[in-house]
Amino acid sequence: MSDSSYLNSVLKQFEYYKSLGDKTFSQLNKEQLFWEYNSESNSIAIIVKHIVGNMLSRWTNFLTEDGEKKWRERDNEFINTFSKKEDMLTYWNKGWNCLFNAIQVLKKEDLEKIVYIRNQGHTVSEAINRQLCHYSYHIGQITFIGKMILNESWESLSIAKNASKDYNNNRFSKEKTRKHFTEDL
Repeated sequence: MSDSSYLNSVLKQFEYYKSLGDKTFSQLNKEQLFWEYNSESNSIAIIVKHIVGNMLSRWTNFLTEDGEKKWRERDNEFINTFSKKEDMLTYWNKGWNCLFNAIQVLKKEDLEKIVYIRNQGHTVSEAINRQLCHYSYHIGQITFIGKMILNESWESLSIAKNASKDYNNNRFSKEKTRKHFTEDL
C-alpha cells in the first residue's frame, strides 16, 4: 500500500466511523442520548464529549505540539454539560472537523515524523492508528448503547441479523473490484 493510499484509506475509515455515530444519533432523542445504564457507565453524550475532547487535543497543531494539550481537562469530559441534542451534535462535528483538517494536509513524507502524546514519541502513522482504534472503540460503545435502548426499533448499521447469506450472495454476484469498502455504503 502506498503512503498516499494509506492516508486516503485512513480518511475513509474515520469518515466511516463518524457515519456510524451520525446514524446512531439520528435514531435517538435527547433523553436516549443522555441515558446512563448505571452510575459507573457513561451516556452516549458523555462518550461524545470525551471523544471530541480527545480529538481537539490530539489534532490541534498535530505535527508541532504534544497531543495532550495543557488546556485539555480530560476529567471534565465525563461530566455532561450538554442540554440539547443539537449542542452535542455541534460539538461532535467540531471534533471531526479538527481531525479531518489535520489529516487532509498530511503528505507521505510526514508519516515517519515523530509526534508526541504525553511525551511518548509516535510516528505520524502510529499516532493516526492509535486514534483510529481509540475512536472506533468508543463509537462501538455508542452504537451498542443505541441498540440496547432501541431494541427491536434499532435500524442496523451493517448487515442485519439473519441477512448475511443474502448480503454475501449479492456481493459475490458482482465482478471483483478494488476500492475501499466504504464506497458501497
